[in-house]
Amino acid sequence: MLTVFPVADLPEFAAGDDLVGIICDSIGSILHDGDIIAVTSKIVSKAEGRQRVADDREDAITEETVRVVATREYPGGTTRIVENRLGLILAAAGVDASNTPVGIILLLPVDPDASALALCTALRARFGVAVGVVITDTLGRAWRQGQTDVAIGAAGLRVLDDLRGSTDSSGRRLDATIAAVADEIAGAADLVKGKATGMPVAVVRGLGHLVTELTEPGARSLVRPAAEDMFRQGTDEAWREGYQAGLAFALANPGTQSPDSAAHQ
Repeated sequence: MLTVFPVADLPEFAAGDDLVGIICDSIGSILHDGDIIAVTSKIVSKAEGRQRVADDREDAITEETVRVVATREYPGGTTRIVENRLGLILAAAGVDASNTPVGIILLLPVDPDASALALCTALRARFGVAVGVVITDTLGRAWRQGQTDVAIGAAGLRVLDDLRGSTDSSGRRLDATIAAVADEIAGAADLVKGKATGMPVAVVRGLGHLVTELTEPGARSLVRPAAEDMFRQGTDEAWREGYQAGLAFALANPGTQSPDSAAHQ
């Protein structure tokens, strides 16, 4: 049976706080073997001092950006969907002002996998139980309305459950199914953590088969390699790049059909 419950009585975190020690103290002896602890990335960022004044928001987004995927103008500014330094594709590089003091913005943790590993190691050592940890953040989806939490850091659990080679309930072989279980755990935990309840940590119980050694790859392994990414640009950006490439070819080769055009006939 799957059970998800929040960890109560956590303080408001600030730069320099002992995040690992505070969470260990708050969880106490409630942990069981196979539990998975989901931690909202914001408290990790706060403890790490990953904050800036709100006036620096656009500069912070630029600094955290590796590649601009898509932009969209709106009254008063521009929404930027980017790939950030963690390999995540998300709005504003993950720079956020929710659940922060007025005038302050937060950047994502420096290394969420390392943060998850430190907490997971400490929990296992202190309580003598095999647990996993996921660091969560909220992302939108390209083809779906709304947002959901996903795992941006993980330790001590399989982040992907590879079912290829097994069979479904009808006996058919599964050849493509790889469940993103760390993301599913993050989404389940968010149902009890919420965005406005002051509950940044939750325990997910009943998935002990996913808990592993600390050497298991972290959440960075969930990022799809660039060579496998079929949607690396926004619609407007892809159209603009194709138009510019076609125009450049036409100017350089007047009267000649471009190779791409010929290939599609």
